[in-house]
Amino acid sequence: MKKIILFIFILVAGKISAQQFDLSAEIRPRFEFRNGYGNLIPDNADPASFVSQRTRLNFGFQHDQLKLFTSLQNVNVWGDVATLSKTAQYGLVFHEAYGEILATSKLSFKLGRQEFNYDDERIFGAVGWAQQARSHDALLMKYAASENHQVHLGLALNASEETNFEVPYEISQYQNMEFIWYHGKFSALNISVLALNQGMAFQRDSVQETAYNQTFGARLSYAKNKLKADGAIYIQTGELGTTTLSAWYASANIGYGLSNLFNAGAGFEYLSGTDQNSRKNESNSFNPWFGTNHKFNGLMDYFYVGNHINSVGLTDVYAFGEYKNKAFSAALRPHLFMASGVILSPEDKIMDSYLGTEIDFTAGYQINSYAGLKLGYSQMFATESMETLKSGNADNLNNWAWVMVTIKPTLFSASKAKID
Repeated sequence: MKKIILFIFILVAGKISAQQFDLSAEIRPRFEFRNGYGNLIPDNADPASFVSQRTRLNFGFQHDQLKLFTSLQNVNVWGDVATLSKTAQYGLVFHEAYGEILATSKLSFKLGRQEFNYDDERIFGAVGWAQQARSHDALLMKYAASENHQVHLGLALNASEETNFEVPYEISQYQNMEFIWYHGKFSALNISVLALNQGMAFQRDSVQETAYNQTFGARLSYAKNKLKADGAIYIQTGELGTTTLSAWYASANIGYGLSNLFNAGAGFEYLSGTDQNSRKNESNSFNPWFGTNHKFNGLMDYFYVGNHINSVGLTDVYAFGEYKNKAFSAALRPHLFMASGVILSPEDKIMDSYLGTEIDFTAGYQINSYAGLKLGYSQMFATESMETLKSGNADNLNNWAWVMVTIKPTLFSASKAKID
């Protein structure tokens, strides 16, 4: 098998030297029991159970002046096509396909479809929990002044197809996007600064126009001995279509290592929201645009995972306890959720801002160097305010359970191969 793979590389690469080839795979099936996941379950509705799967084949090539990487991906639900089907429902796609040109020892240019992962992934993340994950078609310029200081500049221009004249862009995302990110390390303190600009197409009187919005902010993190802490603040401005945007975000976390195996801590997040009794043509709802939002605000995905956008915002106060040894890990994390903006009842009366409490339990076991097992159970204890905001029934049992196996072997790896 290795000889066959090497022969394929020879045909593709031709004459090479001092290079690195890697071929890896990922098989990730996940069982889920959904009984109030993402939204309160309504009366007379039955829970859903299914198995989804991510399948990836990754090719990597590295030279002292060039890096190439492609990740072929299929996402499916077990049983979504018949056992005799000739085609897959979602087919194969390139989750990533990029080349990185190493211009100098400090400067590189990365072009193509790629993941963006920055800081704690609150604004930019790959959304690894989602089977399909997220990637962008973009140019990324990376400059490292030293090991402790780096700057990234990202540029993207989107179109739905090749055309000879401008046509409306109807995909629900930015049409153009630019960002700059700086990260600096100062002993135990890390500082990141981000500025993001997006141009988003919208229709006004049957004519396509572009509205621009901006996100600016900074994140600080500190780690020394057994203490870890971080905090962030972002503001958003500009326009969303014909609506003015004025929103902000703040967070803080602190954790302490009780021993080599136990860690505990607490934190909060504030995402501003728009009052439901507001009469202004202004959105005060903060949007964590490309974040890995599943890892924030509870694992049941009630907030900012394809939902709760342009809404009343969120205040999330939480604590956590974690245990981890070489092979086994477990964590417990309760969340207390409140609306940041005003919620109105059907009678237009202001309601209590308290939305509910979610408790998340997760555990994991590393079976061997290729395979790992993770599982979790979560339950939402919702209020009448949550029911008014998201529909469903707060009095019903709202819970969610899952089990996931991840298999990630390296199938082939060769370095410093010399082929004439």
